[in-house]
Amino acid sequence: MDLPGCDPGRLERTYAQFALVNRAIAGWHGIYRARVRPRLSPDSPTSLLDVGCGGGDVSVLLARWAARDGLRLEVTAIDPDPRAILFARGRHAAEGVTFRQSTAAELIEAGDRYDVVVSNHVLHHLDGLPAFLAESASLSRGAVVHNDLRRSPAAYALFFASSWVFTGSYIRRDGLTSIRRSYTAAELAAAAPAGWTVARHAPFRNLLSLDTSRGGYRARPAANG
Repeated sequence: MDLPGCDPGRLERTYAQFALVNRAIAGWHGIYRARVRPRLSPDSPTSLLDVGCGGGDVSVLLARWAARDGLRLEVTAIDPDPRAILFARGRHAAEGVTFRQSTAAELIEAGDRYDVVVSNHVLHHLDGLPAFLAESASLSRGAVVHNDLRRSPAAYALFFASSWVFTGSYIRRDGLTSIRRSYTAAELAAAAPAGWTVARHAPFRNLLSLDTSRGGYRARPAANG
């Protein structure tokens, strides 16, 4: 689905079906309660950046949960793929989330910063994990939480057995590839720079997190070349 020439109809169905998958098994409600909600206030707004937002469903869920709890959360969701942003804006136009076609590097260049930075299912796509983590840390003045798949034979077998229902999209093929590409908890801990923490999260997730509010971490951009 990342290829520029992929079928647009199948791609739109993929974005739509990802909303069902993420709601069912990505574990974001628990992450919201434990990692995001304690930082929110009913009186002053908290800013949150969702990096690599895809179809925008996770961004919208976070905004909805905060509004339901009477808390003020301003969500900005970015993705470099114009197809993702077009879908997200069309599907979630009235949801109180700002969707922008952008990269994290472009936001850093503009001087933007956010109280909380999150991503969903991004880490296993990356060739340059340290550079991405440095960017997300630079954009955060509070917390960073990256939620990604945790590779295991059980996760692959369960998705293989259940994903046949997602017809007409790229979910099954890309999902199985993503599980194979994802990290175990030990692998992710070894790959992440000092200061980052890896925690297992059900079902079959890794949470890679960083507290930037205490000033003890200084993100260093990856060297060119």
